[in-house]
Amino acid sequence: MLTWFYKRLEGLIDSFPDETPRMPATTTWGFIRFYAKPFYPLLIVGFILSVAIAIIEVRVFSFLGTIVDTLSSATPETFWPEHKWQLLFFGALSLVVMPFLNFIADANENQGLRGNFAMRIRWLAHRYMLRQSMEFFYNEFAGRVSTKVMQAALGVRDVVMKLTQVISWVVVFFASAFVSFASNDWRLTLPLIGWLVGYFFTMRHFVPRMGRMSQTQADMRSLVTGRIVDTYTNMPTVKLFAHTSREDHYAKEGLVWMLNSVYASMRVSTSMNAALNTLNGAVLTATAAMAIYLWSAHAITVGAIAFSVGLVYRMQGMAHWMLWEIAGLFEDFGVVRDGVDTIARQHAVVDVPGAKPLLVTKGAITFDSVNFNYGKAPSDDQNQIIDGLSLTIKPGEKVGLVGRSGAGKSTIANLLLRFYDVGSGSIIIDGQNIANVSQETLRGSIGVVTQDTSLLHRSVTDNIRYGRPDATLDEIKAAASKAHADEFIANLVDPNGRKGFEAHVGERGVKLSGGQRQRVAIARVLLKNAPILILDEATSALDSEVEAAIQENLYTLMQGKTVIAVAHRLSTIAAMDRLVVMDKGRVVEEGSHKQLLAKKGGLYASLWKRQSGGFLVPEDIKKEAAE
Repeated sequence: MLTWFYKRLEGLIDSFPDETPRMPATTTWGFIRFYAKPFYPLLIVGFILSVAIAIIEVRVFSFLGTIVDTLSSATPETFWPEHKWQLLFFGALSLVVMPFLNFIADANENQGLRGNFAMRIRWLAHRYMLRQSMEFFYNEFAGRVSTKVMQAALGVRDVVMKLTQVISWVVVFFASAFVSFASNDWRLTLPLIGWLVGYFFTMRHFVPRMGRMSQTQADMRSLVTGRIVDTYTNMPTVKLFAHTSREDHYAKEGLVWMLNSVYASMRVSTSMNAALNTLNGAVLTATAAMAIYLWSAHAITVGAIAFSVGLVYRMQGMAHWMLWEIAGLFEDFGVVRDGVDTIARQHAVVDVPGAKPLLVTKGAITFDSVNFNYGKAPSDDQNQIIDGLSLTIKPGEKVGLVGRSGAGKSTIANLLLRFYDVGSGSIIIDGQNIANVSQETLRGSIGVVTQDTSLLHRSVTDNIRYGRPDATLDEIKAAASKAHADEFIANLVDPNGRKGFEAHVGERGVKLSGGQRQRVAIARVLLKNAPILILDEATSALDSEVEAAIQENLYTLMQGKTVIAVAHRLSTIAAMDRLVVMDKGRVVEEGSHKQLLAKKGGLYASLWKRQSGGFLVPEDIKKEAAE
């Protein structure tokens, strides 16, 4: 029965909705309301239960005062017969009603709200962040972004739940206490009023300071996490340059900043506790003194003294709790505000309303007067990365992009994949402007192998299957064989004892060599078998023998596909149908390898002549080496 009840509450709100993730509001309260809206019914139930529990608890203290008065005037023989129904009522209230209401309130909070609330926010925020542009992730620490997503979820949940509890429980409790004091004698409320005034000014002085410091701590936590994750993800570089001590200092610098913010916060906390303890001692003493004075003046009974002192003592504990809850609210507001700045950002690259799937029938690609400059307006024609590019690639044509570093070769690939939107002009695939088709289908129609290959920290099978999720294990193994990856996969063993295709490759594939990662990436693209293929230095990480073997399979893969190959090592693309030579974002030469070599004084001929070790060497570096 209990399990059924718990599951019903846990399943009231879907923690993992399939709805398209939307951008949350950019204001703190708007951000909170955006994620809290589905939980309003449960929050209202929690509010009502808290109000009921607070009123009953005050009434129980009042009843204790009545019991004292009754005992002082009754005899053992008459007490039970005269007051049994009253005693039974309050007994039922304490033994049945209060435990039941507390149970329902706890279940509503723990099963209905606490787990689902944070998880739903994390799910929606994570899905929204996944759809951010590549530029966003280039400009952010991965660890920092993940920390913001995790912390903001807890911050939103705690703000909403603490507000519900503080408003319902504390306000109703104190209002009920005030009414109960006044019903005995209005003068009993004077110490409470004085205490409330002092409490208000204490909060006004300390809580905003706690809030500002909490936001600073949230910033410092994100900074430190970002620094540590940055070090961990670049561990080969740290080891290669023997900079462990340097990274110690880098992390310590952030940790010192964070610790100083903690010290400042704890000083305020200690001072706040001291002020609150002083207030609590004063109100207890004043209430007891006022109650005894009124009793001596025959204005109240002994039971009223017991009730007043007991309730004030209970309020002291609540006062500590309430002040820390309010201080925690400011801390949570800081965490949420910190998360808003990262999560609530407009997507830079979005699908147009009603975007249709890309249908690749032939694979013709046209760049029509394309201008592009990272982060600058289209009207800014200074130092354009891509400057008025017009290029047509026929269906099934194999085109090699050649040029010095910075000529815009890889940028063309990024624009074709729509990692960035063009500043002006258009890119057309089979008559369809890629700006008007869905990004998922666009990238699903293009296979890419890059020089800097990173793999997911999952099994080899999962990494290759990324190319086509519905592929069978036999198809995965066949792709690995064509990429000559099966040779090393058979010998893989990870720290957990998983072997071969089930072995995990480590973060970004660090457990594999560069050449091994490249072969897994090629197997992945072979499995994908997309109609358009981009090769960005696809075999640069391979040794000559393996490269020669894989080149044969790449040529097989390229059959019937439109191919754009980017290379610094010209020998790898010399056999392409056409070579396009770029310089400063423009096409300056086109033709076959032989045609371009025949152009005396041409850029391609010059680059071919000046190659060293298979890579292009800028003229200024060449001169320096000669000198």
